[in-house]
Amino acid sequence: MLGSVSELSAPVRRIHPAWWVAAVTFLALVGAAGFRAVPGVLMQPLQDEFGWSVTTISAAVAVNMALYGLTAPFAAALMERFGIRPIITGALVVVAAGSGLTVFMTASWQLVLCWGVLVGLGTGSMALALVSTVTGRWFVARRGLVSGVLTAGGAAGQLVFLPLIAVVAESSGWRVAALGVAVAALAVVPVVLLVLRERPRDLGVTPYGGTADDDRDPIRAGAARITVRALLDAGRTKPFWYLALGMMICGATTMGLIQPHFIPAAHDHGMPQTVAAGLLALVGLFDIAGTIASGWLTDRYDPRVLLLVYYVLRGFSLAALPMLFGPDISTNMVAFIVFYGLDWVATIPPTMALCREVFGARAPVVFGWVFASHQVGAALMALVAGAVRDTVGEYDLAWQVGGALCLVAGLASLLVRRSPVATPS
Repeated sequence: MLGSVSELSAPVRRIHPAWWVAAVTFLALVGAAGFRAVPGVLMQPLQDEFGWSVTTISAAVAVNMALYGLTAPFAAALMERFGIRPIITGALVVVAAGSGLTVFMTASWQLVLCWGVLVGLGTGSMALALVSTVTGRWFVARRGLVSGVLTAGGAAGQLVFLPLIAVVAESSGWRVAALGVAVAALAVVPVVLLVLRERPRDLGVTPYGGTADDDRDPIRAGAARITVRALLDAGRTKPFWYLALGMMICGATTMGLIQPHFIPAAHDHGMPQTVAAGLLALVGLFDIAGTIASGWLTDRYDPRVLLLVYYVLRGFSLAALPMLFGPDISTNMVAFIVFYGLDWVATIPPTMALCREVFGARAPVVFGWVFASHQVGAALMALVAGAVRDTVGEYDLAWQVGGALCLVAGLASLLVRRSPVATPS
């Protein structure tokens, strides 16, 4: 009897609020990423309706990706100044506006404005700088694991919507698909406003696995100055440039090459667009497992070695891709999809970890700049691959160049010095 009373009176173990914040952040990243799935699926419908070339459509994708990356470091500083919640809310609204307004476009410059500028700015405000900010504020323990989960959400969101978007575009037209993505982004806004809080102290708790001293005061002024200063200071160090080079190649060989051009390339070889979209969706599903696993490994092993392995294996797989395309799904193509999904953004957790080790408290803003290079690389490759397709008539050269670049990224990662660097305060 006494044992029963003791058990009944024992306090119920509460879930730490940090996990709820991480869950809402995950949902916001998935919602924002939905529209970023659209370019590869709608490239053919836009060509059919407007007669635009692959290069023209790729230019809009390139603007989107460049702004997505260049907005990230400023968004990290703005989150310090104004808070995470208002920045995420505004970003989701801008994404929805850019997606919805595309249904009225009649000229290619409008595609660049809506698809490139608005969506680029909106999604850039919720890029991986958000992941770095949330993990830095709310977590001390399990940072690698949480960064892996959140990164997987943002990346997988770009891919898991593909089959649905492809089916809707084929059955009801691309405009209905674009409006659906806008509605999905807006649906996340109420959840963000109701659940998300800025810092552990707002709920009377400490960061997960940490103490009150780990809940540092936010920077309330000079967001732009702080952002630019962080770039100038980090730019004087070699580790920053090694990390930036690796991330530039990472972006070029994922978001710049595979995301917008895999479906058109598969279609060139006779594969239906809906089937190719399904394959990319599988990349998104395996990406979740791969990135979470990478976060777990980052907590335990040298991040530089992990990056070397990820990049080298990615390079070999890209070089082999031209031999795998065909009208039907082969076993080798499935193997490529599984591997590429596991490796898609597995590079992010170890790169974040190296930024934290080297740049300390400035890591979220510095990582924002490192991630900007990721998107610049994606933008350049998206444009170049489109030009290669229009000029040569096939994508093979683009895949081969991407594979060679991955080897360079692996070597650059090994050169990063892990000890903290001295930067002006």
